[in-house]
Amino acid sequence: MSARIRTLTSLLLLGFLLGCTPQDGGGDGDEPRSGETARPASAAKSPFWVDPGSPAARQVRAWKQQGRADDAELLERIASRPVAEWPAGHDPGADVRTAVRGAAAGGRTAVLVAYNIPHRDCGQHSAGGAPDAAAYERWIGSFADGIGDSKAVVILEPDAVPHVVDGCTPPELHEERYRLISGAVARLKQHPGVKVYLDAGNSAWISDPGNLAQALRRAGVGEADGFALNVSNFRRTGEQLAYGRRVSDLLGGAHFVIDTSRNGNGPMNGAPGEVWCNPPGRALGEPPTTRTGDDRADAFLWVKRPGESDGQCRGGPKAGEWWPDYALGLARRAG
Repeated sequence: MSARIRTLTSLLLLGFLLGCTPQDGGGDGDEPRSGETARPASAAKSPFWVDPGSPAARQVRAWKQQGRADDAELLERIASRPVAEWPAGHDPGADVRTAVRGAAAGGRTAVLVAYNIPHRDCGQHSAGGAPDAAAYERWIGSFADGIGDSKAVVILEPDAVPHVVDGCTPPELHEERYRLISGAVARLKQHPGVKVYLDAGNSAWISDPGNLAQALRRAGVGEADGFALNVSNFRRTGEQLAYGRRVSDLLGGAHFVIDTSRNGNGPMNGAPGEVWCNPPGRALGEPPTTRTGDDRADAFLWVKRPGESDGQCRGGPKAGEWWPDYALGLARRAG
């Protein structure tokens, strides 16, 4: 073997031992600095923003200080991955700006949920919303202005369209709701970096995709980027992919996203009215990604923030409040 070949071979071997092998898609700037803990590969490949000040991240830090190192490590399965922000209050603009600026600083995209429709959740666990149509229009305007020229994915009004289809929302409010949602789509799409997906429930909720597709059309899905499935629910991903394609076929090939935040073990068995609120035994699902394997499914997202309560049921706090014990169970049972 010539000296030149021996030198080349030695350099190649050294590169292999040091880990200097080609990467899928190249580096993305997520390599940890000295002293940092490497994030899971799934988080590094995700284009979405991880909030360093999320409830899960704060809990990890608190448990480390308390000596609960094992629990803190498990909870990193939530804290290290991107979850949606749910801006609240009468003026959401400041919270939206904080999220999109944080995302932009890291070259990422914020995932946001607009959840303030009047007569929200039919007066159930997440009741509330804007007091009237005019207040909602001001609210969504502030939301959109907060995004500005940044990139964002917006999940628009969870439950609002399905609650029209299933009759939970009174008939006299239907036309106003369609008008407000379609107006929200138009307002958000004034910002070119925004993708908007109308919430469409899940496969176990609206059994007739035709009724759902008709309602989505009236709510402006044709001007949006698609629809969202399984938000805050537990249906398995494969089931949602199949259902999404059925709805998509009725909407001319519309794209969709799926909330996989808590569907790792699928739904709990039982009556529909009993299985959606803080069910025990659930697990985290597929990490957020745009690599879905389906050309119409744009992303798997964690829209529901894992560890935040569905409502005051099964010992949980108010809807949307952080519940560390439930979060730890979701993380512990994740595959």
